[in-house]
Amino acid sequence: MMRRYNRLLVAFFVTSDTLLGMAAFIVSYLVRFETGLPAVKGVPPFAQYLRIAPFIGLLVPIAFQVQGLYRLRRGRSRVDDFFGVFVGSILAVVLGLGGTLYFQTYYVPEPAKDLGLYEVSQGVWVLFLAINVAFANASRELVREALERRWRAGIGLKRVLIAGAGDLGRVVADKVLEHRELGFKVVGFLDDRAVGGDHIGYRGIPLMGMLGDAEDIIRRERIDHLYVALPLDEHVKMLGLVDVTNRAAVDVHVVPDLLQFIALRARLENLDGVPIISLNDVPLRGFNSVLERAIDVAISGLALTVGAPLLGTIALLIKWSSAGPVFYKQERMGLDGKAFNVYKFRSMHIGAEDETGPVWARDDDPRATRIGRILRRFDFDELPQLWNVLRGDMSIVGPRPERPYFVEQFKHRIPQYMLRHKVKAGITGWAQVNGWRGNTSLEKRIEYDLYYIENWSVALDIKIMWLTLVRGLHRHAF
Repeated sequence: MMRRYNRLLVAFFVTSDTLLGMAAFIVSYLVRFETGLPAVKGVPPFAQYLRIAPFIGLLVPIAFQVQGLYRLRRGRSRVDDFFGVFVGSILAVVLGLGGTLYFQTYYVPEPAKDLGLYEVSQGVWVLFLAINVAFANASRELVREALERRWRAGIGLKRVLIAGAGDLGRVVADKVLEHRELGFKVVGFLDDRAVGGDHIGYRGIPLMGMLGDAEDIIRRERIDHLYVALPLDEHVKMLGLVDVTNRAAVDVHVVPDLLQFIALRARLENLDGVPIISLNDVPLRGFNSVLERAIDVAISGLALTVGAPLLGTIALLIKWSSAGPVFYKQERMGLDGKAFNVYKFRSMHIGAEDETGPVWARDDDPRATRIGRILRRFDFDELPQLWNVLRGDMSIVGPRPERPYFVEQFKHRIPQYMLRHKVKAGITGWAQVNGWRGNTSLEKRIEYDLYYIENWSVALDIKIMWLTLVRGLHRHAF
């Protein structure tokens, strides 16, 4: 039922995004050319933009799909929606610009090219970006408000019964309660611990009876959906529940007891008709990995080019202030646990770890040079890692890479530590912008790293880059 409901909601969003994208494109033309703004090449015919509008309308849901806006997830905030719509609209503009230029180059006759036919004004693209972001976010806000009103009014609620009041059953109850917009109401639990007078439930949801009472309770409480959330050692009891649901015409959903093994997203695959559950799946694969790589190359290449004078100045200061090389090369562990050499500006004296061995860096590290302390304060010592990004060893955003010496210690001490190597290491990350950097709690860093890996999107990457700049400036200023 949840999947069917989600499909209807996704279909609505795809349709509305297409229509609103076309409307935004047409409105952009009207604002640009019908409000008295000066036009360098004259006013193009309105019919030309009408012919292009359906193409633009189709590009919008494609771009939003890339951003994961149609993957309805728990806890998606208004800020997440805004960033997703914003980045998706930028991608739609890039695709639209490329498509119209390609059509104009290869399919429009030369005389028509001179007249600017099928050429979309840059001003229209800028207006389209702003208007489409406003339209798409407004439609999502209206849907959010309508669903909340529908739920508060108690309209169309589906009654849910959960078989199993243990940890797994409680997780199912939490998920349903967090997705109130889906129109479900948890009526109660069934569990064989419901003996005597013990009917203590969870979060106000009562424990209504034993598994053997399922048929009577389903009929009496008018249950629409039964979720079977039994532990592995009680799965044999599921057969009786399935037989009951066949007689009661109730939708049954089986929740596999694999929570203790699932650290990231799980994915259902098909092996020639045999369902297979893949544990610890990540969204940063296939086209998404190609898209992230393109962004990494563009940003690192631009930053190295624009920042060349700054990098050269830092190199001269390091060479002038202390003996030794300008750059410091150190082995780190990255994607799939493979080692690579990370590059940094040298901030310590030569041989600083000869006596101590690998140790954590500190803000007041006595091993740092005079220039090195300044570089560390402003994180300028990390700038050469842009070369690692351009080479493909790292990404702009991702879990910070660690030295193999420490990885060997942490992977035995901290559960799920090695899962952070399912994506490329990054110059900055979700843990760092939330304050978990340097000599802080490793457990919290892993928690934030795994959140980033499971919820990756281009919008989240841009959000992290922005927070890195804003919080970095605030930290250095105060």
